Amino acid sequence: MSPEVVKEIFGRACEGADIAVIEGVRGLYEGLNYNTDVGSTAQIAKILQCPVVLVVDASSITRSVAALVNGYRSFDTDVRLSAVILNNIGGKRHGEKAERAVREYCGLEVIGKIPRRSDLAISMRHLGLVTAMECKNRWADFKDVLGSIRQTVEENTDISALVEIAKTAQALELPEPQVFRQQEAKRVRIGIALDEAFNFYYPDTLDLLMQEGAELVYFSPIHDKRLPQGLDALYIGGGFPEIYAAELASNTTMMGDIRAFHDAHGVMYAECGGLMYLMSELEYNRESFDMCGLIAGRVKFKERRLVNYVEVELQQDCILGRRGNRFKGHEFHRSEIELRNSSKIQFAYRMLRGEGIYEGMDGIITDNPNCLAAYTHLHGASYTDFARNFVDSTRRNGVGAI
Repeated sequence: MSPEVVKEIFGRACEGADIAVIEGVRGLYEGLNYNTDVGSTAQIAKILQCPVVLVVDASSITRSVAALVNGYRSFDTDVRLSAVILNNIGGKRHGEKAERAVREYCGLEVIGKIPRRSDLAISMRHLGLVTAMECKNRWADFKDVLGSIRQTVEENTDISALVEIAKTAQALELPEPQVFRQQEAKRVRIGIALDEAFNFYYPDTLDLLMQEGAELVYFSPIHDKRLPQGLDALYIGGGFPEIYAAELASNTTMMGDIRAFHDAHGVMYAECGGLMYLMSELEYNRESFDMCGLIAGRVKFKERRLVNYVEVELQQDCILGRRGNRFKGHEFHRSEIELRNSSKIQFAYRMLRGEGIYEGMDGIITDNPNCLAAYTHLHGASYTDFARNFVDSTRRNGVGAI
């Protein structure tokens, strides 16, 4: 997104809040490439003129913490490093020595020393943390663990200092809205798959669909036996269908409804996990599960985790835009697609950056020309044609596909 759109989304998201916390992902300077800050937390901090509190893994180090902090601070002097929180502290003496090193060599305050405790961990899997939706439904002690984390942070962090740092943020001049505007009257009903298996959505993207005139109707491919009635389109987002493959495969009535919707040429868009759900077969942990069967082939899993920023060019017209349109997004998965008749598959996307599904191509168009399934995740405020084209394609296709 442009800096102006980043500011617009930020202003919209934190309207009415006293403090906005921007959570960095991976390293402070990790982004698109090694030689630019584009796509990094540091870039966002500079765009929004935010003070940065650096969380440092201090496991088994004390004086070296100061070297790390000074390295981060000197790497880009336009990033305003304001304080440090030390994580994984082994004991009182460990924390005191590391804090003194930071204070003496860096001139920064340590406002938190979080102890190393195994009972504070939230489960991990191959693509990161287990999602909150899954934790709530499958982890009986989830609230207790969150309570322990909250108590530990409160007891070992100077929250008042954090508030004072937040107050030093410069006043941000927000631009006139470019992306978000008054919503259109409701014209189409879009079914959104949302449950433990499918929950990777950008709220901004869903808001933009509503802005274009969509009523969003949520359903669960795991728990609901049938699709909601009167849907005009389906959006099946990313997630972890492999973890819930048995439940998805056993819900044959739901898959039957999705096939019927597809065969009636209903408008369908699937991202990553949604793509996997539309395949014939999914193999995971040496077991094979039948999926919807709309794309001939199977999903398999590998050790390599693919994480890329991508750039896409549409090589043919599709429900998301016209040939030649370009947009940026990301791909994030450990699966791979084995197509049965790859030479006969239509691909809507040519990857200018990234890998896609097959030989630099992504965005499978099935024998229903209104169905598009891709590995690429996009953000509706980055590719502003997405919501408008998706809703317009649905409206042109006619309402009530099922």
